[in-house]
Amino acid sequence: MSVQNTLEERSGNCCELCGATENLSVYEVSPSDGSAEQSALLCSTCQAQIDAPETMDANHWRCLNDSIWNPNPAVQVLAYRALHTLKEDWTQGLIDMMYLDEDTLKWAQSGINMDDDDSEKPRDCNGTELNEGDDVTLAKDLNVKGGGFTAKRGTMVKGIRLTDNPKHIEGKINGTVIVLVAEYLKKA
Repeated sequence: MSVQNTLEERSGNCCELCGATENLSVYEVSPSDGSAEQSALLCSTCQAQIDAPETMDANHWRCLNDSIWNPNPAVQVLAYRALHTLKEDWTQGLIDMMYLDEDTLKWAQSGINMDDDDSEKPRDCNGTELNEGDDVTLAKDLNVKGGGFTAKRGTMVKGIRLTDNPKHIEGKINGTVIVLVAEYLKKA
């Protein structure tokens, strides 16, 4: 079975991002080996805007509200990259809701230019920038060295403070100020 046929069957002959049914073709998600697992079936509108990000129409991409839940990693990667490219007020909420496994997140981030001014800012497990005073939740259980307790996943840390190291932030858990690794946090 060809990649085109596999993708048509997987998507029900619809664009895997916006749901359009016309002008569909295979789009390889870079870096790609050309397989169906690393490709998506997209309409010409989605393809044109992905290939020329300066032409992206934010209203067209509201479809990502549904696409972020697609179980296919290639579609998740495209949705993540599009949301990061748009940088609209509503896109951050969708990025925060997305769950990407570690490999898929690395794949998605490999296609995003992270070399802008805020590349030295701490980022949470979803790649969201953390700022002084933000509230975060723990994305995994953390053993607190010297504190004698384990901070459980989902614990809220209010009013974080930034450190000189962009990978670390300071926060207070159980009345103890501790240094936390930013990638184990999720912006609240």
